[in-house]
Amino acid sequence: MKYKYSLVSAFFFCFTVIHCQQITVNCKIQTSKGDIIIELYPENAPITVSNFLKYVDDGLYNNSSFFRVCTPQNEADRDIKIEVIQGGNIDESKSLPPIKMETTKLTDIKHVNGAVSMARLEPDSATSQFFICINDQPELDFQGKRNPDGQGFAAFGKVTEGMDVVLEIQEQKDEDQYLLEPILIKTIKRVE
Repeated sequence: MKYKYSLVSAFFFCFTVIHCQQITVNCKIQTSKGDIIIELYPENAPITVSNFLKYVDDGLYNNSSFFRVCTPQNEADRDIKIEVIQGGNIDESKSLPPIKMETTKLTDIKHVNGAVSMARLEPDSATSQFFICINDQPELDFQGKRNPDGQGFAAFGKVTEGMDVVLEIQEQKDEDQYLLEPILIKTIKRVE
């Protein structure tokens, strides 16, 4: 009887470990300041990840830039402050159609330190631009107060290496949050 329970326990343990392992896709963002490695969560945010990877696979991020930074200094006058770097500005004629927004309520991917998320003006308006969080940014989650509509933003991945590069980009000189010298995104490519 003891042997039977051991086999059952072992089966459920293996099933749980295998079933709980999240599928991720890794990408390298090669910038003029260094590399940033991100992992994406296609099971949680399939629409957003698929959209981002379409831009990656088609080379549309090549020679784009990180162009905007939010810092404690340039956010001083805002009630709801955030810290992010924003990039992925491409030629608008090459933009794909806007995607349906996958809120953090749907995906459970929160805007924690290093989270990668889609920039947008209104819900369902995101195209190519994305941002990376510096420190936890709960006001960017669903029901957060940064955006008046309360829908938050669509987080879909996280930095696994290169937060030092993210911080260096954030420290560059800006005027009204726009970098005086945008940081070149040489390429974004999938990596194993």
